[in-house]
Amino acid sequence: MRHRTLACLVTAISATTAALVAAPAAQAAGSVHIAKIYYNSPGVDRRSNASLNAEWVTITNSTSTARSLKGWTLTDASSHKYTFHTFTLGAGKTVKVHTGSGSDTSTNKYQDRRAYVWNNDKDTATLKKASGTKVDSCSYNNSHVAYKVC
Repeated sequence: MRHRTLACLVTAISATTAALVAAPAAQAAGSVHIAKIYYNSPGVDRRSNASLNAEWVTITNSTSTARSLKGWTLTDASSHKYTFHTFTLGAGKTVKVHTGSGSDTSTNKYQDRRAYVWNNDKDTATLKKASGTKVDSCSYNNSHVAYKVC
């Protein structure tokens, strides 16, 4: 009985070790992906620019190479679309795409909208390449929190 228990324990430890070793290798390849959606800006929704800009999506490049996002799109379930113009997301960098207006930088982009995009109860963010190929999506269905980590 002891030998069988020990054998099971050794097998379980080996499987766990293999899974832990494999995980960093898979993460090392990286991706460009939706990292977080802040869909319920604080306070009353009055469509002020500050409130609109408190609604945003972050896109992260977890690869070791800068990626051009020129022509890439970010859409919601109602087909509100933001298109990246000439823009390169650096290796290991994140860009925040705000709903309202502002001055674009390497870390913040603005959709220049006058109305909210992300529903406070449920929605889906989809990131596509300029070719239309889907890169990533993230859905939420919870009105009790203000954001979703994807």
